[in-house]
Amino acid sequence: MRRVGRTLVFGLTLLCLPLLGLAAPGGQWEGRAPLSSNRDEVSVVELDGKIYVMGGFKYYGAVASRAVEVYDPQTDRWGERAALPAGRHHMAAAVVDGKIYAIGGFKGVWSWETLKTWKFPATNQLWEYDPGQDRWRGRAPMPTARGGLAVGVIDGKIYAAGGAKAGKVAVNNFEVYDPVTDTWQALPPMPTPRDHLAGAAIDGRFYAIGGRQGGLGTSMGVNEVYDPNTKQWTTKAPMPLKRGGVAAAVLGRRIYIFGGEAKWDDYVTLDATESYSPDTDQWMTHTPMPGTRHGLGAAVYGGRIYVIGGSPKWGSVRGSTANEAFTPPPAKP
Repeated sequence: MRRVGRTLVFGLTLLCLPLLGLAAPGGQWEGRAPLSSNRDEVSVVELDGKIYVMGGFKYYGAVASRAVEVYDPQTDRWGERAALPAGRHHMAAAVVDGKIYAIGGFKGVWSWETLKTWKFPATNQLWEYDPGQDRWRGRAPMPTARGGLAVGVIDGKIYAAGGAKAGKVAVNNFEVYDPVTDTWQALPPMPTPRDHLAGAAIDGRFYAIGGRQGGLGTSMGVNEVYDPNTKQWTTKAPMPLKRGGVAAAVLGRRIYIFGGEAKWDDYVTLDATESYSPDTDQWMTHTPMPGTRHGLGAAVYGGRIYVIGGSPKWGSVRGSTANEAFTPPPAKP
């Protein structure tokens, strides 16, 4: 019996419905124009109607990529933009006031030796991209170097949670960056140290969902939310399927989580699609992705979520050119 795909997702959903979610409402997937090359552990954002895919692992040689590709959902075409100043994978990215901010990540080349010892050097670098000038520049670095972190934007500030240092060490660091003053501030740490987690912001609160702890053991479904007004973390309903290496996007009043892996070292990737409502503190299971992937990214445009890149095989050596658009079902009145 397969351990991934529709069998796993639907079976888990039925077991958890009484406690964790509602009946699966579906949603539709559609294939779109693919990336020009296989990549995973990418960073994906939307800006001015275009979707940017940055960095990640390149398929051949599994080298940290500098590539920046931009996708136009209206024409279903891709183009290129100025490359990152240096190759990065497991980097976080966010958009504030018409600029893209690329934060942290790992550098280095994948190999069985680096995987065994996790000798990917983490970085605290922060780069800002100006689409009008098609140019990157350095900004104030994060106080702590980490990759596989999650970010969200609240009131023009970027909140950065968790991640991992070299040596498979998951952290609970939580910091906020102000692009206006180009400064960072340390905040109360995330209750559960995690890397490869999802981050999202709704109604002025930051949600940190899922992830794993430095590659050790089973991934988590932890759902913790931070309120900047009270400066406190609280725990919410966990994600039904525990997983890390996911993509996340906010559409309407729901947080959507895609793909990932259930365990870091079992070579299995997932096609799961789930969403969370902060209003009801409940989860829904949706139509699975067309294929299993982890290390993917997601961005929203025109009422659809574009889920791009990632690897159908664990280990970041294959990558994918996948670009698939998910249309959620209509919201219930």
